Amino acid sequence: MRYRNDVAPETVPVELTEDGIVVTYADGREAFYNGVPERHHGTLSTRPGTNVQVLVLDPAETAGVMTYVNDLNTHDEILESTGVGRVLLDPGERTELFPGVTVEMDGHAAEITADPAVSGGRVFVFEEDEVSEYSFELFADD
Repeated sequence: MRYRNDVAPETVPVELTEDGIVVTYADGREAFYNGVPERHHGTLSTRPGTNVQVLVLDPAETAGVMTYVNDLNTHDEILESTGVGRVLLDPGERTELFPGVTVEMDGHAAEITADPAVSGGRVFVFEEDEVSEYSFELFADD
């Protein structure tokens, strides 16, 4: 039995700065993702057991939708109040988060593939654990 559920994301304001990315949640709180994301072409394989968030921007780059991948820590009600979505996948399972953005679980590692031409906006992945944070901007494989 699952103790958490999939939650649909809402569109939330986003600001791109020279120091990082600011996401303003539906409840007014902000999250700052520090630094310029590393460019990544093709499928991104995250480290097993890390917290993974996928952010897809609108064409104007002023709003987007954020989805947590396999987050079991955050209660459904908190996600719903913030506008952040969540998808829960079993190893080997694959889903399309947004048009042009897919995630597949390889064991406990998420593999994310994006084609910004299809998604309509820039695609970012944030990967973090207790000691490190990584951010990536995804591009279609050349």
